[in-house]
Amino acid sequence: MTDTPLDLNGIFPPVPTPFADGAVAYDRLAANVRRWSATGLQGFVVLGSNGEYPLLTDDEKVRTVAAVAEAAPADMVIVAGTGCESTRATIELTRDCARAGARAALVVSPHYYGGRMTDAALAAHYRAVADASPIPVLLYNVTKFTHLNLSPALVADLARHPNIAGIKDSSGNVGQLGEYLNRVPGDFKVMVGTAGVLYGALSLGCAGGVLALANVAPAECVRIRDLVASGDHAAAAALQRRLIPVNTAVTATYGIPGLKAALDRLGYYGGPPRRPLLPATEAERATIAEILRTAGLLDK
Repeated sequence: MTDTPLDLNGIFPPVPTPFADGAVAYDRLAANVRRWSATGLQGFVVLGSNGEYPLLTDDEKVRTVAAVAEAAPADMVIVAGTGCESTRATIELTRDCARAGARAALVVSPHYYGGRMTDAALAAHYRAVADASPIPVLLYNVTKFTHLNLSPALVADLARHPNIAGIKDSSGNVGQLGEYLNRVPGDFKVMVGTAGVLYGALSLGCAGGVLALANVAPAECVRIRDLVASGDHAAAAALQRRLIPVNTAVTATYGIPGLKAALDRLGYYGGPPRRPLLPATEAERATIAEILRTAGLLDK
């Protein structure tokens, strides 16, 4: 843990969890973190969707957070995905991850009983977690997996809680990001979770992004943010366009296996996903390598 003030402005990769022979490869994870740390990233999100968090035991989750916190420089922000289906389990995992070195908790909405997850139920859940959490809480809106959407009205309501610091929105809906920004206090951090709309989201005023693409093109994602901040929108848009095929490959097209294959090709350790996910095929790996080459990422 560090006493450095929490700064969520910037680019965070939702780091994949590496496996070797079916077990979490903590040493490989640490090596990846040390390399990513030199690229201008603001911090790391551990146990996000790209971290295969539903496939990890609670003990593995806490050890994974600890491994990243130990390997990362002290001034980088470690965010842990701690959302569970029950409020009680979410609170327990949040406390455990805070002790392991997390400085904020990313809490996905409970969704198994989706028909009962009304705004009232979700608000009560998030408030209870935030009340009990020793670290700030970030809402996590990922409609692709939860089939629920955190509405602007609900987010505006929760943004008034003193321990709810922001939201990661992976819906890809730029209009909704704008609605969030219109309704929340100025110190509430709205972060885009889809790199395909990074430029547009930053131009609207988002604080940064939690992006799968930032695992394979960290410096480029940071560069887009820096260009927008400096007012060079033409260069930011051009770089955004160049990276769109890479983002599509490691998210919508090939998913986590494709992301890990891209990491392997770039000299990180990606390795296999955990079953039931299957690794990328040789044909998929070849296609991913060509996409990386076309984007100029293999020339570095």
